[in-house]
Amino acid sequence: MNDQKVRTRAEIPAEDKWTIENVYPDTQAWQADFEKLQKEAEALPTFSGKLNHADQLLAFFKADEKVSRTAGKLAEYANRRADEDTTNTEFIALRAKINAYLSELAAKEAFFEPEILSYPEGTVEKELQEQPALEVYRFVLEQILRKKPHTLDSRSEQLLAAVSDCLEAPSTAYDFLTDADLTFPEIHNEQGEPAELTESTYHRFLISKNRDVRREAFLALFQTYGKYQNTFASLLTSSIKNFVFLAKQHHYASALECSLAPNNIPTKVYHTAIQTAHTHLDSLHRYVRLKKRLLHLPDLHMYDLYVPVIDVPDKHYTFEEAVQTVLEGLSPLGSEYLDLFRKGIASGWVDRYPNKGKCSGAYSSGCYDVPPYILLNFNGDLNSVSTLAHEMGHSLHTYYSTKNQPYIYSDYSLFCAETASTTNEALLIHHLIAQETDRDRKLYLINSQLEQIRTTVFRQLLFAEFELYTHEKAEQGIHLTAKDLCAFWHDLNKQYYGSDMTVDAENDMEWARIPHFYRDFYVYQYATGYAAANSFSRMILQDGKDTVERYKGFLKSGSSNYPIEILRRAGVDMETAKPMEDVIHTFDDLLDMLESAL
Repeated sequence: MNDQKVRTRAEIPAEDKWTIENVYPDTQAWQADFEKLQKEAEALPTFSGKLNHADQLLAFFKADEKVSRTAGKLAEYANRRADEDTTNTEFIALRAKINAYLSELAAKEAFFEPEILSYPEGTVEKELQEQPALEVYRFVLEQILRKKPHTLDSRSEQLLAAVSDCLEAPSTAYDFLTDADLTFPEIHNEQGEPAELTESTYHRFLISKNRDVRREAFLALFQTYGKYQNTFASLLTSSIKNFVFLAKQHHYASALECSLAPNNIPTKVYHTAIQTAHTHLDSLHRYVRLKKRLLHLPDLHMYDLYVPVIDVPDKHYTFEEAVQTVLEGLSPLGSEYLDLFRKGIASGWVDRYPNKGKCSGAYSSGCYDVPPYILLNFNGDLNSVSTLAHEMGHSLHTYYSTKNQPYIYSDYSLFCAETASTTNEALLIHHLIAQETDRDRKLYLINSQLEQIRTTVFRQLLFAEFELYTHEKAEQGIHLTAKDLCAFWHDLNKQYYGSDMTVDAENDMEWARIPHFYRDFYVYQYATGYAAANSFSRMILQDGKDTVERYKGFLKSGSSNYPIEILRRAGVDMETAKPMEDVIHTFDDLLDMLESAL
């Protein structure tokens, strides 16, 4: 849409909105279901102390599913309506109401896992044999029992739960410092006029064609972080020590093992990803050299990395053109997938355009009894087209999982979540590059894909390596100062980007800008998810129908097995170096294409 004026919600045509009214026709219907949920949930605590009886365990699972499905439906409706217009107090109130109740519901269910873990060994297996209908729950029960060696006595667990807020203090303080208290000096824009620098505007200055603008923004931002280097170091190392403490208390060999254990992901996956990146750093060095050449710069600095190397006129897509473009890109996935894609568009899954008060960004969200609705803020650029492909990847993953799994396994892990969406993006960009005849636009598309791999794979693995270093030092009882953190960050960047990159001293504080470091061992999943998606897209394009069927098997699996096993069955083994090597081969192929087109 090219409308200069942002419309109100009422001004958006019905055909451009999601059909959320199909979930509940009005607030009164929602309220009736909410009251029903409250009554039914009262039965859950009555199962406490009875779960060692097979029939009672089965009855609890059935009662909990009924309650959870209703709660999910209520939450989806309230959250989607609230995101349509964040000034609408009616739906904001509904969201607050259900979110508050979900905490109450979690408390009513809280006895379940500790009680299962309290039983003598063999109790659950005996129940499974006594009651055949429990067999469907075998895997979820096995997942709980895996925690037994890492579960403390009830008093110790209660004590750790009681101090959880205290242990989160470094993360909370970091958020306040970076979101509210940290301010940056005024800089100058391309016209030489004073301009405000914030975290949200920084990227805009970093992609400026004016190098002086990029440099001034870079220096202003990181010199400001540098003024608080000791505070940032204290917050980060305290957060890491807290996590290491919890991992040790729960008898894990390392913080890394503790973080990966819930999804049964071997630590080998983490180490292999980093080692593979190291083996192929020459590919990233080659990209840096090529970028330096394309920008016609005598030296390349960290603040030059994000500036576009190719200028092309903006290409505008209508929403209908975007849908058609994505369908063409996803054609290797076959007619069934494409038909479901069309069904989603026709059935009103997608809330398409911006309106006053609408939640920013984009997402896909659904549950067992609610379609996977997509929020977009479509503006007609290439990124909007790619976002449609990405979010529909999530939505069709949800659709396949809910249609093929029982409720208990209908969701999927974060480790798998980005794979489905990124596979769609990879197929789309391959199609766009292949069919583009304009030289500059083809170069632009190739470079945008190179940048995505640089930032999603190499950069995230640099982050992952930094995380591993900081946690291992904490486990060894070594206190890291701001100077230590900056020195290691500097060395990592020199190693990853190579001799053609000038690693500016100011960039040594970049670790302080990464909020994900307060979510232990989180960022590596961006790289592994992208690598898995790239492997799928390469196999789909090369092998066709057989791979598509295995890929759809992955989409249908939900959480019926551990994520590593689900991916392995579909043909992508994340315990080997191959998926990461595949994505670097794609990176090399794109570099070849870029060089040959120049």
